[in-house]
Amino acid sequence: MENPMENYQSAPLVCTRGVIVFPNQEIIIDVGREKSIRAVEDGRQLFERRVVLVSQRDLTIEDPGMSDLYGVGTLCEIRHIRRLDGYLRVKFRGVCRCELQSVSEENGCQMAGFHVLNDIRQDELEEVTLVRMIARQFEEMEAVSSHLPKEAIAELANGVSAQQLSDQIAQMFPFSLEKRQEFLETLGINDRLTLVLQEIQNEKQLSEIENKINEKVKERIEEGQKEYYLREKMRAIKEELGDVVDTEKDVEAIRRKLAENPYPQNIKDKINEELSRYEMLPAASGETGVIKTYIDWLVALPWWQESEDNEDLSEAQRILDEDHYGLEKVKERILEYLAVKQMTHSLKAPILCLVGPPGVGKTSLAKSVARALGRRFVKISLGGVKDESEIRGHRRTYLGSMPGRFIQAMKKAQTMNPVFLIDEIDKMASDYKGDPASAMLEVLDPEQNSVFSDHYIEEPYDLSKVLFIATANYLENIPAALRDRLEIIELSSYTELEKVQIAKEHLLPKQLEENGLKASQLKMDEEMILYMIRYYTRESGVRQLERTIATICRKSVLAILKDHKKSIRLSKKLIREWMGKEKVDYGKRERKDQVGTVTGLAYTSFGGDVLQIEVNKFEGKGKLVLTGQLGDVMKESASIALDYIRANAGKFKISSDIFEKTDIHIHVPEGAVPKDGPSAGVTMTTALVSCLSDTPVRSDVAMTGEVTLRGNVLPIGGLKEKSLAAHRSGISTVIIPKGNVKDLDDIPQTVKEAMKFVPVERVTQVLDVALVR
Repeated sequence: MENPMENYQSAPLVCTRGVIVFPNQEIIIDVGREKSIRAVEDGRQLFERRVVLVSQRDLTIEDPGMSDLYGVGTLCEIRHIRRLDGYLRVKFRGVCRCELQSVSEENGCQMAGFHVLNDIRQDELEEVTLVRMIARQFEEMEAVSSHLPKEAIAELANGVSAQQLSDQIAQMFPFSLEKRQEFLETLGINDRLTLVLQEIQNEKQLSEIENKINEKVKERIEEGQKEYYLREKMRAIKEELGDVVDTEKDVEAIRRKLAENPYPQNIKDKINEELSRYEMLPAASGETGVIKTYIDWLVALPWWQESEDNEDLSEAQRILDEDHYGLEKVKERILEYLAVKQMTHSLKAPILCLVGPPGVGKTSLAKSVARALGRRFVKISLGGVKDESEIRGHRRTYLGSMPGRFIQAMKKAQTMNPVFLIDEIDKMASDYKGDPASAMLEVLDPEQNSVFSDHYIEEPYDLSKVLFIATANYLENIPAALRDRLEIIELSSYTELEKVQIAKEHLLPKQLEENGLKASQLKMDEEMILYMIRYYTRESGVRQLERTIATICRKSVLAILKDHKKSIRLSKKLIREWMGKEKVDYGKRERKDQVGTVTGLAYTSFGGDVLQIEVNKFEGKGKLVLTGQLGDVMKESASIALDYIRANAGKFKISSDIFEKTDIHIHVPEGAVPKDGPSAGVTMTTALVSCLSDTPVRSDVAMTGEVTLRGNVLPIGGLKEKSLAAHRSGISTVIIPKGNVKDLDDIPQTVKEAMKFVPVERVTQVLDVALVR
């Protein structure tokens, strides 16, 4: 049949946003754009109430052109217009489909050139079959779908035409804009019915899934209501018994925290189990506090929180250099760790152990590492710890039980990857309560600490992401099994030049700031710093030096405020006035060559030091007397030295009967200080030969090394510290075992230039250098 609108080739254009009108359908649209309002007005007055409605492809475009519109729209009749404030509310009725040919602008509105599209009738038998199938699907779907248009079912019952049925369903169903446009552009009636049937089947499947989900939700809600009812009932019972404690808020807060945060599943299960016990107990029970404390610990520990590492290697290098002078090995190791972590994106943290005398910067270096990495810093000290429970925690069955120090520190850090300083790891002790060093094995073993077990927490805790840094004064005091798990980095004593630089760059600015002084108010040059180092401190590190500078700063503040001085320039006279007489005899060595007195070198937990060994002889019965608080090793060294000399008396021009008629006394001054170690053999041998042969020993020579019964000189440890001590004391020649030549690389260049090192293999070589002949 010929369409009555075929003669209309143009009409005003109304562009819609997400709205599509189908033929024979009515729809109310709010029209607000000026061009659209003008189009409605012109359509009503000039085009027999006809306009073309076409939907935009992009709903955000304010002024669309032809390329922004779909190619097929609907020719509509304007049925009713209601004028409101700034817009029109218009009822449109679809007349027929039309294809957009052109878009132009006339008299302030857009005009659409179009031609009408007619429906195409296809196989009639197929059409009837499709309509029946759609009707059957509607009947099955009525029970499951809430989106089912009831009007469509009524139209089916009235025997509406197939084309009207397909358009009506497309209008009423909640299809997307693209799907509606596809319906509009499909001219074949059977094709449209097929599309409708597919969408109804899809909707049916979605509705069934939705109903299943709703059933599950309903079941869960019912379970929650049941639990709520039981809890309220339990609360009422407690109120009757007088056991009401306001625990509900605490419990709900904890449950909410568990739900909102990614706690590990085993921890969630453990906390929920404990919460259930906590709720069931009466308020007067002594166990409620124990359970609540345990739950609080589990909730407060960091189980997933991690800080982000600073991956800028240059910035990390700058921070380390800014905080510490020297210490290149440690800085290099930290930068290596950062670089490998950056390359692999996953790396077990190393367990470093900084070994060195007090005051050389072990603790402050760990703080700098944390700052360079951008991590939190926590510290525990193990000095004097005897109880294994300090490490592993106490079991919850004990009164006043609590986690071990490591778990406590992790709670304080609030991240799983802090920098963790374990201070004084060499000062742990053991008693009947257990061996804490053995408990430390699990903490510091990279293969085990990912599942560290604390007796109090009871759940495995991951310590593998922690960067452990341990400190020790004396490596030999760390148990061997524990030492095997540590990456040892030795920090030696500072040279005088290093101390001067540290004082200038770090200690003096820090003390000026702490005492409220400006740099212009206290002027301290390198010569004065060196004077304080030599005559007011004798140490491996810089602690005493910092205390001395702090005293100078305080006295300067007092002088500035009391005597109204503007600035103070430090001089030796002023230092002696403020600090008292010189406390240290710089260059602690013999001033002249003497018989039976030799300068030895020792390595203590406080660094290197020089010690004088004196030997005297007098008439007697061949006894050997040892004084000076010597340990067993040094006593054995004295006995070996004497036996070696007796065996080789002729070689040293010593009468053999002297050993039968003479008592020998070996003394190491400062008798109140215990002394021990395997490096005094050559010193004692030289002192004995000097005394027994009446030959003076050079006062500018120091020596170290152990001796055997055959006269061989064995290598020793701590050569760098001993060399620095000799340098501080003004020694010019140091005799060392030949086996220690390789250790000369560790000695600062300034020290090697100031002293002569003589490597020896035999005692005779030592005597050739040390004795004045």
